[in-house]
Amino acid sequence: MSGADLIHIDTWLFDLDNTLYPLESGIAAQMDEKITDYVVALTGSDRTAARALQKRYLADYGTTLNGLLLHHRVEPADYHAFVHDLALDGIAPAADLRAAVARLPGRRLIFTNADDRHAARVLDHLDLADLFEGVFHIGSSDYRAKPQPAAYAALVAAHAIAPRSTAFFEDSERNLEPAALMGMTTVLVGAHAAESTAPFVHYRTQHLASFLRAAHVRDT
Repeated sequence: MSGADLIHIDTWLFDLDNTLYPLESGIAAQMDEKITDYVVALTGSDRTAARALQKRYLADYGTTLNGLLLHHRVEPADYHAFVHDLALDGIAPAADLRAAVARLPGRRLIFTNADDRHAARVLDHLDLADLFEGVFHIGSSDYRAKPQPAAYAALVAAHAIAPRSTAFFEDSERNLEPAALMGMTTVLVGAHAAESTAPFVHYRTQHLASFLRAAHVRDT
């Protein structure tokens, strides 16, 4: 959808991975394999069993890490150092996205289930770091992850966010529901966004830059 009415928005909240760059970049596939490698090393199980456990924790707790924290008492810093040791050559700065984000009036924030180091590395690689006021990462919420409502409450408290004047951009449909329940305007991003019929998704777009460029925003 283009020409979205976002004149009431003064806080712009963005997920990081697969939102500020496309899923097709291959970063997510790398990370997925690294997480499986980590679970194999941790549990000593074969790859098939490790992958099944990885996906069950993801489904049940929002991230595999949250399941590992609960059931295996892993060290988050070690986990993140391992799974975020990624090649970023599949993504590159995009002038159109930078210009589209830069035109947004008010505050711009990152809300990610990744850690702070990965977020900083990706934002630097995309040449977007200077456009964001802050990064609310999984450590910021004491490892409560999207879509847990407590993670959203912690974000709102930490940054004094007014949900009804906030737009949230995400590639994961289920992560938009708690935001919508709080009163945020939600935008599903990605190649399959148009297929969503969820009532809590207010806008859908395959191309984030073009959506932002066409949106109606308040004058600065």
